[in-house]
Amino acid sequence: MSLDDRLRSSLRTLAAAALALACASALAQSLQSKSRELGCTDAPRVVAGTNLYKCTTATGNAAFFNVPDAGERPAPKRAPAVAPAPAAAPSAAASFPRVDANTQKGRDEMRRKVLQDELAVEEKLLAEARGAYGNGAPPALADEQSQPQRYAERIARLRQSVQLHERNVEALRKELGLPR
Repeated sequence: MSLDDRLRSSLRTLAAAALALACASALAQSLQSKSRELGCTDAPRVVAGTNLYKCTTATGNAAFFNVPDAGERPAPKRAPAVAPAPAAAPSAAASFPRVDANTQKGRDEMRRKVLQDELAVEEKLLAEARGAYGNGAPPALADEQSQPQRYAERIARLRQSVQLHERNVEALRKELGLPR
């Protein structure tokens, strides 16, 4: 091997090492920033067998996240060595616990009753909110007459309350399969 060939080989090795160091530095910086963003109280640890990291947050909960290398795509997932079982395997369905029809019917009726009760409460709250809102022009309170900003803020709160109850009523009607 000539001197030029050895020099080129050394330069390639040096360039590869510099690139690896730069990628590792970028990964470390993004790992640190991600852990800071999540509020980790300890150093992130690699979850075995995955490309995920795990840390503990200030609330004591575990936070999981991944940090792809800067400027690179995540590594492609390897095909499993064993083909996955079919989604509806007969052996899995046979061992799954079953509920008899009467028990399920009772559960469905209970759920429907709870939803109807919630709907009645939400419709009552909606009527009260609409009454308080007064079509966008409720009478000003004594302290609001001298402060129009307070009046505008109260109208905005009342409008939000009406919209919230309208959305709740619509969602409950949809869940029950009732017309709007």
